[in-house]
Amino acid sequence: MLGIETIATYIPETKKSNYDVKEKFELDDDFIENKIGVKYHALKDEGFKSSDMCIKAFENLQKISNVNLEEIECCIVVTQNPDFNIPHTAAIVHGKLDLPVNCAAFDISLGCSGFVYGLSNIISFMKNNGMKKGLLFTSDQYSDIVDEDDKNTALLFGDASTVTLVSEDATFVPIDFSFGTNGKDHAELTCEDKLYMNGRAVFSFTATTAPKHIKSLLEKNNLTDENINKYYIEVWDAQ
Repeated sequence: MLGIETIATYIPETKKSNYDVKEKFELDDDFIENKIGVKYHALKDEGFKSSDMCIKAFENLQKISNVNLEEIECCIVVTQNPDFNIPHTAAIVHGKLDLPVNCAAFDISLGCSGFVYGLSNIISFMKNNGMKKGLLFTSDQYSDIVDEDDKNTALLFGDASTVTLVSEDATFVPIDFSFGTNGKDHAELTCEDKLYMNGRAVFSFTATTAPKHIKSLLEKNNLTDENINKYYIEVWDAQ
C-alpha cells in the first residue's frame, strides 16, 4: 500500500534567538519559554527560495534513502511562499532534480495544515494514476515576509523544508484524514506585503477546533482515547 517510506528535513544552520529581542518587545524569559514556547528559529541563507530549501531537504533524504530519480512519478510542493507567481515551484524543483518529463508536478498553497493536505493529495493522486513512487515537499521561507518589528509574527516564524518519499514500500500507511475550513476569519492570518496574524484568534481556533477533529476522527474509525498510546507533538529546540 502507498504510504510514507521515509522523511527528511532541512533546517538552516543560522538561528535567531528570541532572547536577543526580549527587551525590544518588553518580554521576559517566562513568556518566551512558557507562553509561546519558541526560543529560536532558523533563517535561510540570503537569496534562498523555497525550491532551494526543497533541494537541501532532498540531499538529506539521499543520505538515508538512495532514491532513484528516474522512478519518481509525482512531485508536489506545499508552500505559501513560492519562488515566483509563475511558474509553480514544483516545476522548478522538478528541473533542479532533473526528474523525468513524465513526472507530474504541482503546488499546494497551504501552511500549517499543508502536510496533511499534501499527504492525502499525493497518495490519492498516485493511486488514481497507477503511480508507485513520489516526492512530497513542504517548504517556506517566512523570513522574507515577516515584519521584524511585529512581535506577533517575528518571534514565531522561521524557515525550513521537508521531503517525504511516498511509495509502496511504506513504513507508515495513513488510515484516515480529517479536514475543515473557517474561511470567514481569513483576515486573521494574511499577507499583502508583510505577514499579519491575530495571535489570539489563531490560538483560539486551534485550541477549540483541533480537539474536535481528533475526536471526530477517532469516532469515525471506532476508536477512543483508550486506544491511543500517545498524542505526540514534536517540539524542536534549535539551540
